[in-house]
Amino acid sequence: MPLPFSTAERDGELATPTETTTTAKKSATDTIAALLASEDLYEDHRRWRRPYHPGPLRVGGAAMLLLLAAYVLVSGVIIAAAGALPGAGVCFAIAAVLITVAVRMVRTGIWVSPHGLRQRRVLRGVTLPWAEVAEVRTVQQPVRVVGTPRTAQGQALVVRRTDGGTLPVLVTDRNADFVGRPQAFAMAADAVEDRVAEFRA
Repeated sequence: MPLPFSTAERDGELATPTETTTTAKKSATDTIAALLASEDLYEDHRRWRRPYHPGPLRVGGAAMLLLLAAYVLVSGVIIAAAGALPGAGVCFAIAAVLITVAVRMVRTGIWVSPHGLRQRRVLRGVTLPWAEVAEVRTVQQPVRVVGTPRTAQGQALVVRRTDGGTLPVLVTDRNADFVGRPQAFAMAADAVEDRVAEFRA
């Protein structure tokens, strides 16, 4: 005799435990398939998104800063335990600055949303509504090599404003995200341009 908690009614019939398990598995499979088919499972297009991932050099630099911040924090705890609170405060302040710089370094890049385009740098950023963005395209020009004064001929993603000006070049095939990875730069530039076209349409 089937127990009430292990059976389920289906079309007016009592299902056996085997049928209940099969039905539950089917239902779970259908739910997972529907979630995977949804394009908004991992990404909400209404929020600010960067259409590409930061490169290994940028992530590695941020990781080194966080590691240094961890050492400074440990030093601050040791100094505080020794009773020198002003010195511990200085260590905590330095660690906070290092963590902030690391986070902002990873978030550097071009971000888009239905509201406009945002270009984030380490120290500051610029946000433009779509009405002020004339075009975003890839051009050949001299670019800085990983932010150093040294320049080389390369490709840059240029944001032109409707008033004729341009934003400072931030995404290039020689910056910390794409140096030595031209194919990754091409894919990122295409992704940014496609997303810009989608939101400006």
